[in-house]
Amino acid sequence: MVETPAEAASGADAESDDAASRSGRDFGEAAATVAISIRGLVKQFGDNHAVAGIDLTVPAGSFYGIVGPNGAGKTTTLSIVAGLLRPDAGTVVICGIDQAKEPLAAKRVMGVLPDRLRTFDRLTGRQLLYYYGLLRGLAADVIEKRAADLARAFDLGDALSRVVSDYSAGMTKKIMLAGAMIHSPRVLVLDEPFESVDPVSSAVILDILRAYVSHGGTVILSSHGMDLVERVCSRVAIVVGGEVLAEGTIDEVRAGQTLEARFVELAGSSGEVEGLEWLHTFSD
Repeated sequence: MVETPAEAASGADAESDDAASRSGRDFGEAAATVAISIRGLVKQFGDNHAVAGIDLTVPAGSFYGIVGPNGAGKTTTLSIVAGLLRPDAGTVVICGIDQAKEPLAAKRVMGVLPDRLRTFDRLTGRQLLYYYGLLRGLAADVIEKRAADLARAFDLGDALSRVVSDYSAGMTKKIMLAGAMIHSPRVLVLDEPFESVDPVSSAVILDILRAYVSHGGTVILSSHGMDLVERVCSRVAIVVGGEVLAEGTIDEVRAGQTLEARFVELAGSSGEVEGLEWLHTFSD
């Protein structure tokens, strides 16, 4: 029996739909297992290559750490991932969404805590969380409920009624992290989340982040605290000079040493202690 053109076209459409369906399933499965995919990332400021061809894959549901010396390119990398900077080259895919092609969609699935705590600090903590919720398109009643839950979880208490400019550095970190989480994102991008945070607050933040990851969320963070990264992260990348020198599970990267010792071995030291003999004699 000979197919009519209409039947042939119908069959072709069916095959095309089936292929698209399979492709969509494959794409969805890939997106389900990889939260962030970074390929060939490059960012240059003048003559300085802040990021020089970084490749990273962050599995979904993981606690991923990026460590490196000052000026290594950690903040630049995370700023690009968060959509705060445009790369000169390379791609960033967030939960299956190409950031360059669909920047708004990529940002919707992320919560971001930037390195420099710039915010609307003349608002009270409650007003700031409400504003964050509105930016994320949440209904007023949902914002109020979540703000109360977050304030309780982060132990902010009466601080919600005070202006953020009166907060300590640690409290500011907590209110901004709460704001980053208010829309229940799939991925949290956190630049130095524990810097200037006291041990008690650090423990509270860690408990919240661990629970978030245990329920399928993904955290990528930068930190100078090697002990903390070694304790809480499942994978880590050591970045020096805008390049990844080591990446993998904590055990793979530290290679039988502590993470700090491995970091020092890879990063090296350019400090010179010679010539400071005058410091060994005192002026009085």
